[in-house]
Amino acid sequence: MYTIKLALIVLLRIIDSLILVRVLLSFFPTLQSSKISYFVYQMTEPIMAPCRAILDKLGLGMGMIDFSPILAFLFVNLLQNLVYAI
Repeated sequence: MYTIKLALIVLLRIIDSLILVRVLLSFFPTLQSSKISYFVYQMTEPIMAPCRAILDKLGLGMGMIDFSPILAFLFVNLLQNLVYAI
């Protein structure tokens, strides 16, 4: 049980870090066509797409600022707290 808990915690921290890297990459348009950027986008899109859809349904998805990373951070943080509580 401890090994599974530890693996989930590590996975969630990696996802959290990749979301942060994705946010930072958005400030550098020239880096968005790199292989690293492609990898980061592929790893984070399964989390970001549902967050974007939720924000669109709430009417918060319009505009130049993408708030989906904030929602994704909150979701990953919630999952981390749930894993710690187990």
